Amino acid sequence: MTTNAREERPSLDGLGRALMSAGALSSDWAPAYAAVPRAIVLPDLIWPFDLAAGRSVPVSRAEEPERWQEFADSDVPIVTQWDDGQHNGTEPGHVPTSSASMPSVVFRMLQDLDLQPGQRALEIGTATAWNALLMAHRAGPGCVTTVEVDRSLATAAMATVERLRAAVQVVHGDGFQGYQDGAPYDRVIATCGLRAVPFAWVEQCRPGGVIVAPWGTDYSHADAVARLVVAPDGASASGRFTGPVEFMKLRAQRFAPRPHSEYVTGSVADGVESSTTITEAEFVGEQFGPERFAMGLRVPQCSYVVADKHDGARPVWFYSLSDRSWACVLFRDGDTARVWQSGPRQMWDEAQAAFQWWVGHGRPDQSRFGLTVTPEGERAWLDDIAHSWAV
Repeated sequence: MTTNAREERPSLDGLGRALMSAGALSSDWAPAYAAVPRAIVLPDLIWPFDLAAGRSVPVSRAEEPERWQEFADSDVPIVTQWDDGQHNGTEPGHVPTSSASMPSVVFRMLQDLDLQPGQRALEIGTATAWNALLMAHRAGPGCVTTVEVDRSLATAAMATVERLRAAVQVVHGDGFQGYQDGAPYDRVIATCGLRAVPFAWVEQCRPGGVIVAPWGTDYSHADAVARLVVAPDGASASGRFTGPVEFMKLRAQRFAPRPHSEYVTGSVADGVESSTTITEAEFVGEQFGPERFAMGLRVPQCSYVVADKHDGARPVWFYSLSDRSWACVLFRDGDTARVWQSGPRQMWDEAQAAFQWWVGHGRPDQSRFGLTVTPEGERAWLDDIAHSWAV
């Protein structure tokens, strides 16, 4: 790959040192970081997440070149497409649908991938092509194939690869099916969130090969990175989760929540009332805490919604995806939480049992859980693959 010699930029060098200090950027990936800065693939108009503003903001390279460069060299996610490309204008759209991920996330996942020079890699979700270019710098020419479902993004990535004279194959197609023409691969990586690992990826990865993908349930967006190793017979892939993450979802697996009105047709008081001594702080936890991830593994076919807090009260809702059962727990500062639930499934009873299971096992974080993928489906496990359950 040929790139223009990068200018020494204090912010880029400082970010690299910070990433190495935090353990996100390993020494073997440092040459790729230096040779392929994120700025070389970003469009002129970007929407980085501004920590001070607490939201994505528009930044134009033509109008604010120094600010644009500062964000490019920062450890923040940068949205590059809204609403599947149907968005116009400079202000953020409704739903972000493509981005350049935080460098710390990118390089932690590349560490998990353990890509070695000469190995063949398949990437699902090309986006700006930054991740593919980083892998190509390490693996070598002709080793990386990347698949992008969005035609405009794929076209832009092809132009980027051509401009940089990189030996990366960009394919416009649905990554859900993988890419059989280049199989078998030594490594498969997804840069989009999954609700189930397509078994085609296992079939297209050689025995002993590694699959790295953000994975989670419909319970919440609190996903984790799964690092799976394909079994010697190629009939399964299994491994642990390495840490929390949140990604835009694979388009074939996007979740469309059902309207609240389809569940609660009258008043919440129409449900059966009870109470719980579990507190809001215990149950809700932090955005990337292990609680929500663990709950998603233990409460199947459930969507969980944390409502805004008003006057010291926060409603938390549970909606069954297998029927129209629902539950609501109302946490109120200083008081015992009230619970209402309705339908064939007692959703709060399920959630409370799952929470107590999690507490009883020592409040395990994501790294104690694992996933096994077979043609029949997926099974999660805690600590020991011998004790697994269907998810």
